[in-house]
Amino acid sequence: MAFLPILPCRYSIWCYFACKANLCHHHYRPASMSIIPTLQKTRVASAELASLSNFGRQNLLLELANAVEKSCALILEENQKDLDKIEPADPKRDRLFLSQSRIAEIAHSIRRVAQLDDPTGVICLEKQLPNGLLLRKILVPLGVIGIIYESRPNVTLDVAALCLRSANACVLRGGSDAWHTNLALVGLIHNVLKSNHMSEDLVALLPPDRALLPELLTATRWVDVIIPRGSDELIQYVRQNATVPTIETGAGVVHTYLHKSANLDMAAKIIVNAKTSRPAVCNALDCILVDRAICASLISKIKAELEEWKVEIHADQYAYHILSDQNYPYLKPLQPADLGKEWLDFKLTLVCVETEDEAFTHIAAYSSRHSEAIIAEDVAVSERFIREVDSAVVYINASTRFTDGGEFGLGAEMGISTQKLHARGPFALEKLVTEKWLVAGNGQIRI
Repeated sequence: MAFLPILPCRYSIWCYFACKANLCHHHYRPASMSIIPTLQKTRVASAELASLSNFGRQNLLLELANAVEKSCALILEENQKDLDKIEPADPKRDRLFLSQSRIAEIAHSIRRVAQLDDPTGVICLEKQLPNGLLLRKILVPLGVIGIIYESRPNVTLDVAALCLRSANACVLRGGSDAWHTNLALVGLIHNVLKSNHMSEDLVALLPPDRALLPELLTATRWVDVIIPRGSDELIQYVRQNATVPTIETGAGVVHTYLHKSANLDMAAKIIVNAKTSRPAVCNALDCILVDRAICASLISKIKAELEEWKVEIHADQYAYHILSDQNYPYLKPLQPADLGKEWLDFKLTLVCVETEDEAFTHIAAYSSRHSEAIIAEDVAVSERFIREVDSAVVYINASTRFTDGGEFGLGAEMGISTQKLHARGPFALEKLVTEKWLVAGNGQIRI
């Protein structure tokens, strides 16, 4: 007869799930052990979702949202163990940090996903051929989705919710810096699945050992799609080593161009928000491009607030002299390596340009095609920006911080895709499907 190990009550459920998956709090699975058995179990379990109704999947998510809220204290306690391992001054700590309000927002996000339309079973095309065959093209789940991500434990719940809602199983590979938090969150998910008489293998948590990554990236028989979410280094590693099809959620090298027609009061609010509200996320501002004619005026508008946030400005020669004359304390001369850099910190690049052509050329050379913005009152320039800037999301007179599945009304996101095939921009529920052709006949044969 199966039984729970005798452990302190508040940890028993997490440790039970951890031990069952060989994922104890105190050690990871040895790198010499294969993850293939875990992937196989997830593949087998994925068939359960095909028979689960739309209502059943919605109910799973609503129960999960309730469980997250009820377990807030325990989640925070486990999250603190991860926070204790990172320096308080590290801006990436914000990605890892959970609070009562953030947990409430995660639960709210799960409920929003539950209420979204079911993306599966939609008939895209239906027609009858001259030979009497009836053709239908419908949308079906991708199958088993592998997600490789870093730091942000909210991704664990966002991804699991999106996958379950779209009838996909998922394999989660988070970073070691969020290990305790992720383990607790996946324990919650498993508990909800078990209470609904469903396999816990529908959502699998892998150890963060990098030595095990190649097995996941090449498991073409067991995993249908890999989605990397994190640093450019992680994404490039996955691109170069994966044989499983990959959908990139790229790094954000984000520019905002201030045309000489810009409303500077508006521009100042946008820039400060885009840089300082959450600098360690991918939609935060990295580089200001500003027409030389308004550079001094812009600096006078943003200097005080950026100084208050201790934003380090890497300025080109022209802007450097202006900032130096105004005694800006966190000033660095621009280096070639600063161009095209995703700072993920209270740092930004400031480059002055002579013309809009120069600004557009700069963006084309250094953009990661994530999010780009123009601040301008000149409609013709703004329309040209929309046409010519090749990015997943382009903005006119707004902060790039809105590039987010929740903000776009998508409930949550797998990430921000910077590629052009299958999904681009906030990659959410509607893109977790593929096509399937159904052909019905009454004895037709091909001659």
